[in-house]
Amino acid sequence: MILPAAMILDAWFGEPDWLWSRVPHPAALAGRAIAALDRRLNRGTYRRAKGVLTVFVLTATAALTGWVIAILPDFGLIETIAAAILLAHRSLIDHVRAVADGLRISVRHGRDAVARIVGRDTTGMDSADVARAAIESGAENLSDGVIAPLFWYAIAGLPGMMVYKVVNTADSMIGYRTPRHAAFGWAAARLDDILNWVPARLTAALILLANFAPHHWHRVPNDAHQHRSPNAGWPEAAMAPLLDISLSGPRSYDGAMQDFPWVNPTGRKDVDAGDIDRACTALWRTWGAALVIAVVLALL
Repeated sequence: MILPAAMILDAWFGEPDWLWSRVPHPAALAGRAIAALDRRLNRGTYRRAKGVLTVFVLTATAALTGWVIAILPDFGLIETIAAAILLAHRSLIDHVRAVADGLRISVRHGRDAVARIVGRDTTGMDSADVARAAIESGAENLSDGVIAPLFWYAIAGLPGMMVYKVVNTADSMIGYRTPRHAAFGWAAARLDDILNWVPARLTAALILLANFAPHHWHRVPNDAHQHRSPNAGWPEAAMAPLLDISLSGPRSYDGAMQDFPWVNPTGRKDVDAGDIDRACTALWRTWGAALVIAVVLALL
């Protein structure tokens, strides 16, 4: 029952400041390692090969660490705590709900809150843009921060979960098509796409099933394929018709407006704090469905 226990621990405690203000979070440690390898290896020639080597070192270290923790003679206690730390459902809900709380004060407060969870420009956002960004982040991170780690734990135990998390962290740091990282971050980006392929689609299905809306599935594949990411579009494409809103669409990065297509283009575009609340309810229901599945798998 390690996985269900880890899910409940994460949902109850989240990421307590009193702990992570005193000791570095494992994701922060992974980030430091990735940054160090980036500084040392991302130069000169053969950058793609060096990026492959970087991913190999990171994943081998993560798998070995997970294996060592899993074999400790402690009746699974440390493994349960480790798995809980690698999940991020409660913190996801807290961050998304904070945007709704901010919007109820002012658009500026909403922008400040959403800037903590998205990478796009926020200074020119109106209230609908802010709410839409929060819901998109919630849907995408449900896949990256909850369902995908659970999936890889079910497939390969704690080593699989740790490998997924370090690859996902690497992709968020170096997996960009910029002059500096297009070659060096290629392996991290491609491996992250592979590891998220099944979880992203599973997340979309769970969102609709857990919220009693499987009839919306026929819209999901087409809308998901409009997204610039091969995976992030799937949970967004499920959340949008569930709430009867449009997601994605035009947004600004680094001062340049990008004309991205709408997900569920016929949905409402006047998204507000109430829609964020409804999205959080949907996220909790999806988490509940995942918990039921984890319990069934543990019993089997």
